[in-house]
Amino acid sequence: MREIVHLQVGQCGNQIGSKFWQTISKEHGIDPAGKYIGDNDLQLERINVYFTEAHNDNYVPRAVLVDLEPGTMDTVRSGPIGTLFKPDNFIFAQNGAGNNWAKGHYTEGAEICENVLDVIRTEIERCDCFQGFQFTHSLGGGTGSGFGTLLTSKVREEYPDRMVTSFSVVPSPKVSEVVLEPYNATLSVQQLIENTDQTQCIDNEALYEICFQTLKKPTPTYEDLNHLISLTMSGVTTCFRFPGQLNADLRKLSVNMVPFPRLHFFVPGFAPLTAPGSVAYRKLSVKDLTEQMFNPRNIMAACNPTTGRYLTVATIFRGPVSMKEVDHVMFDTQSKNSAYFVEWIPHNVQTAVCDISSPHAPFSSTFIANTTAIQDLFKRIQEQFSVMFRRKAFLHWYLGEGMDEQEFTEAESNLIDLISEYQQYQDAEVDDYNETDEEEQETEEQ
Repeated sequence: MREIVHLQVGQCGNQIGSKFWQTISKEHGIDPAGKYIGDNDLQLERINVYFTEAHNDNYVPRAVLVDLEPGTMDTVRSGPIGTLFKPDNFIFAQNGAGNNWAKGHYTEGAEICENVLDVIRTEIERCDCFQGFQFTHSLGGGTGSGFGTLLTSKVREEYPDRMVTSFSVVPSPKVSEVVLEPYNATLSVQQLIENTDQTQCIDNEALYEICFQTLKKPTPTYEDLNHLISLTMSGVTTCFRFPGQLNADLRKLSVNMVPFPRLHFFVPGFAPLTAPGSVAYRKLSVKDLTEQMFNPRNIMAACNPTTGRYLTVATIFRGPVSMKEVDHVMFDTQSKNSAYFVEWIPHNVQTAVCDISSPHAPFSSTFIANTTAIQDLFKRIQEQFSVMFRRKAFLHWYLGEGMDEQEFTEAESNLIDLISEYQQYQDAEVDDYNETDEEEQETEEQ
């Protein structure tokens, strides 16, 4: 089986990463001490993708936990699954990155980078057929964005033929934690364009809206938001962890989802999401799940897919579901909403089915969309960036760590290019090519 090494960087990355491990341990029947207590052979069939087997039949997550300050690590250690992780795989510095990308990427981060790479090498040596890396981090702070992207470029250098995927929490429009978010995010996106094969963009505001409007929680906590992220992550990785029919590894997912190498930023979604009081009033069917997945209010990043077009979509259904029904409903959905799909990529909706249901719902589905609407998210970051950069606000904090203004200018122009590439493919029509043919024919006839 093909193994994945998981890296969680920074406070946000460690929080969502730990929640992810909690969720998948439950799915595979692993208790907090690493013992198997499940009841289904399929739980163990592909368990080696994310877990290594220790000497006394214990299962240990193939995870490396990194932060530039010790606090986060103490929280993870004292959390519900703190004893599950291997103690050698906690790596931290003492100073923190102070929300400064340059500190994470160049100064503080570079000091412990070699230690992290050593632990990664050790994990990879214990794999039989290693397929790639999975990162969890945020783009707004200093460690997750600066050090997280430094690690993606280092592993890309050392393992150029392996897949790199990331779950990145992007700054949200109304909820801002850090004044430097636009700088940190712009500098990070430039790195992610170059060094990852797929990036799932998640943002707190979209999650907050889901909790508030769909799940009817009056005051959502970070615990609620992280729970939503972990459901999505567990859904996206279902095909790698359980025997299924399609998209069984990172590379297959990438091949089906990324039409042009730079356009690998996806938005995920999850269904069913129902307020506890309404569960009794709805019957879950494939049609019902599909409608909810394609509903803009279900998307976990603050962009509206109806304003753009889908380049590609992957859907993963879990539970007792007939493949025939799934194909029928998908075909139906695509015909009805054909205006929202680019017509120059035929059959651009991939479906996969996994018989093992999620512990949270007997019947569920996960949605991964590569939509041109994601440019809204980048536009927002870019506008905030240029407003600050024009006045050179806060720049001295970055220049003091040895950065150059040129890097900011490059990062911004790279982001602007990305936005215009998405726009270009949103406007591209099949007829663009036919028109030129017709014109040539006309001139020949004349």
